[in-house]
Amino acid sequence: MNTLPHWDLTNVYPGLESAEFDAAVAEVGQQIETLKQFLAQHATESAVDVGEPLAQSIDLFNALYTLAHTVHSFIYSFVSTDSRNTTARKKMSEFNQLYAQAEILDTQWQTWVGKLGSRLEQAIATNPTAQAHAYYLRDMAEQAKYLMSEPEESLASELDLSGATAWQQLQRTVTSQISVDFELDGEMQKLPITKIINLHSHPDESVRRRAYEAENLAWDQAREPLAAALNGIKGTANTLDRRRGRTDALHSAIDAAHIDRATLEAMLGAMEASFPMFRRYFKAKAKHLGKEQLAWWDVFAPVGESNKRYSWDEARTFIVENFGKFSPELAAFARRAFDQQWMDAEPREGKVGGAFCMSLPAAKESRVLLNFDGSLSQVSTVAHELGHGYHNECLFAAGKTKIQSSTPMTLAETASIMCETIAMEAVLEQVQNPQEELAALEEILNGAGQVVVDIYSRYLFEKEVFERRAKAELSAEEFCEIMERAQKATYGDGLNPDYLQKYMWTWKPHYYRSGLSFYNFPYAFGLLFSTGLYAIYAQRGAAFVPDYTELLASTGEANAADLAARFGIDLRSRKFWEDSLAMIGKQVDRFCELA
Repeated sequence: MNTLPHWDLTNVYPGLESAEFDAAVAEVGQQIETLKQFLAQHATESAVDVGEPLAQSIDLFNALYTLAHTVHSFIYSFVSTDSRNTTARKKMSEFNQLYAQAEILDTQWQTWVGKLGSRLEQAIATNPTAQAHAYYLRDMAEQAKYLMSEPEESLASELDLSGATAWQQLQRTVTSQISVDFELDGEMQKLPITKIINLHSHPDESVRRRAYEAENLAWDQAREPLAAALNGIKGTANTLDRRRGRTDALHSAIDAAHIDRATLEAMLGAMEASFPMFRRYFKAKAKHLGKEQLAWWDVFAPVGESNKRYSWDEARTFIVENFGKFSPELAAFARRAFDQQWMDAEPREGKVGGAFCMSLPAAKESRVLLNFDGSLSQVSTVAHELGHGYHNECLFAAGKTKIQSSTPMTLAETASIMCETIAMEAVLEQVQNPQEELAALEEILNGAGQVVVDIYSRYLFEKEVFERRAKAELSAEEFCEIMERAQKATYGDGLNPDYLQKYMWTWKPHYYRSGLSFYNFPYAFGLLFSTGLYAIYAQRGAAFVPDYTELLASTGEANAADLAARFGIDLRSRKFWEDSLAMIGKQVDRFCELA
């Protein structure tokens, strides 16, 4: 591979100890003080006409969210790529304490909006700023029903820093600093755990199996502090949900996803019904590998002629060219991201695993973290994360405010998986023989299997963890047992029950998000919704693109069902989800023919 890039954020601020960065942090503090004074004066106002104060509050919070989000992302760019950077960790701790005051103000604002009653609708009808943020305001009023008293919410925000957020930081620090002595290519090497995990797609089974065993040994040695962290986070979430009057842990996640239970149940029901289809794929892959069932270290094994490794430049060329076939604007965005060093692609010790995209709204830019190894899977991941970045770009281009850009995960994942689909469909179009087609189908179906089958297992895991955590803390062994049980329920006889991945809970950062539970089903939503949208694109061609771009620019201003209805899609109908899965089923059929 070419030398893999590290991202560059010097155009945002020259550095963590620069005058420009210090000035930005000071400005955040000043904006917080301004908001404190404003809310103290207006949030208790009993006047009938609240249009103008409400509009002013929207402008003030938009300014704060834009700058604070940018500062936080800038600091996190250092923390996520080097967990040993003590300066960055200190800056993050200091900023989190500062921003805790903003979270208290946000609660005060929400409480005020929730109490406006009919005056809110009057303000929306008469004030242009309120009208432009109507969806957000109405959602705020609805969610205000689930707030504790103002002193309790204030205390919860302050305690979060030394509670759930600290547990989250512990998980990130522990997992990012694990290294493993591993023999690779005839040489004993000390590899960060991210590189060990990447070996799950190595063509040599002996390497994959040894990596699986080495990974599990590493997790086994680190599982106690990680179990403590998970107990702390889930216990906190349970307590707050109960005190806020939530029905269950899923309640706030559904609201945050901007869907309803009918939509979630329709999707989950269709997913569960599709398990036999995916098990046919798993068994066909096992047969191709000369086995009756897949062991966990075989789940990501390449099949067909898939030994090609992409250099960074080759990945760039492939993605930009094929994005251009969908939209010149999408290609131009990707080219800009590559050329201006918006991506950090090198796996290294101290860097967090996985991949993500983060927004820098004050700069109207994004940054993407990757752990690139040259595989087709990682090329797909680059496309996925650039999809998030393009979503941000559409919001910036449309002139949306930070509040108008508040996108739920369900729709964020739709944008990213659409770009992933564009890339993988391009791979399928370029195959030259059955073995290349088999390799491309494997990449697509492996991803779909992870998002449908494995995501469902993670949903079952988290659901049971929340239910049992309400009664007592769970041991590391109990977390492992729950994970294996969830995997058996979803993968079924498609996988060898003796070789599952009971430690999936240790390294997936999604479980350790203090403010967002069930960071799993939105991925399935994104895959299946984008699959349905891609089918419409296949019918309409270029005429589809402006409507899709408008969808991305509107994701913070309507719920998922209303946005889907623009394309004639009923998300509460199980048939929509079944039709999307049926499209994947055709690919399973072809894979089975070739395997």
